[in-house]
Amino acid sequence: MSGPSDHPSEVKTIEWRDGVVLMIDQRKLPLVEEYVTCTTWEDVAEAIRTMVIRGAPAIGVAAAMGMALAARAARALPRDGFERALQDATKGLFSTRPTAVNLGWALAEMERIWRDPGPAPEKTAETMESRALQIYEDDVASCRAIGAHGAELITVEEPVILTHCNAGALATAGYGTALGVVRSVFARRPGLRVFVDETRPFLQGARLTAWEMLHEGIPADLITDSMAGHFMSKGMVTHVVVGADRIAANGDAANKIGTYTVSVLAKEHGVPFYVAAPLSTVDFAIPDGSHIPIEERDEAEVTHFGGSRVAPEGVRVRNPAFDVTPARNITAIITDRGVVRPPFEAGLRRLAAGSRSEGSDPCVQ
Repeated sequence: MSGPSDHPSEVKTIEWRDGVVLMIDQRKLPLVEEYVTCTTWEDVAEAIRTMVIRGAPAIGVAAAMGMALAARAARALPRDGFERALQDATKGLFSTRPTAVNLGWALAEMERIWRDPGPAPEKTAETMESRALQIYEDDVASCRAIGAHGAELITVEEPVILTHCNAGALATAGYGTALGVVRSVFARRPGLRVFVDETRPFLQGARLTAWEMLHEGIPADLITDSMAGHFMSKGMVTHVVVGADRIAANGDAANKIGTYTVSVLAKEHGVPFYVAAPLSTVDFAIPDGSHIPIEERDEAEVTHFGGSRVAPEGVRVRNPAFDVTPARNITAIITDRGVVRPPFEAGLRRLAAGSRSEGSDPCVQ
């Protein structure tokens, strides 16, 4: 089992090792670094469902590795039994966190392999393992590209970036999306400071982003979610950078609950609001954010804190895990293939088609 690292960007959030999947248990951070071993796709599904692993890119990698585990377990079956087993695994994994589009994307990538009737199941299982590892490597490279593109947008000498939730190394295969931008900016502008929203009710900012910033040596101040507007009103925030779990074709972006509120505050105070995510997070099948499914989580996340009840027995609870920031509140979307400005759909589709021609589209840079 892998051990702790001195550097979060080197932490293997998820790793394939000798036919098992290892994940750092993000529920235990920052107090304990503990790793969970998954030997079946059901183990991976439970880890995603219970937030051992979280963050859309990391969930996608986990799903791909879960399918590789399913294929290894079923490779001795005849072709029809092999396909039934993988169909069950696909359905089971897909049901775990419906908002994260990377989950469905990764499962579709794996399904293209196991649906091919040509190779024998054993050969298919080998190919699926290779593809899962490639998805992992691609995600790390994608995050570094997002960081580089995003750093080009932050031109002030002493930027102050506010971020919400955790879109760092822990939310990806490594380096991070929003925090990938932060890391890249810090490498160029060491005067950078970061405001970290605590991100109620699951406290991903307080537990995870603050932990990454401390280990990285990036100056950061932890604030409650309700303080963001105060610091913007004082002119103390120069940019907002957040991640996304799903982006609609028109640029509406779903991210951790509270992100929409931050976007409204940023717009009110004239603070640029950037969404950082790989192009695979864009779901061109849905026209706008009203079609994004919003996961409702356990009420205990709201009624309890540290295992102790803080709300009265019998109170009704709503606990949506995400909200949708409308495209009109977003200054630009930072992807691994470039930066897209409004109107977003044309630019996003151009990137998806593989065009990187400089200046050919005013929405893309």
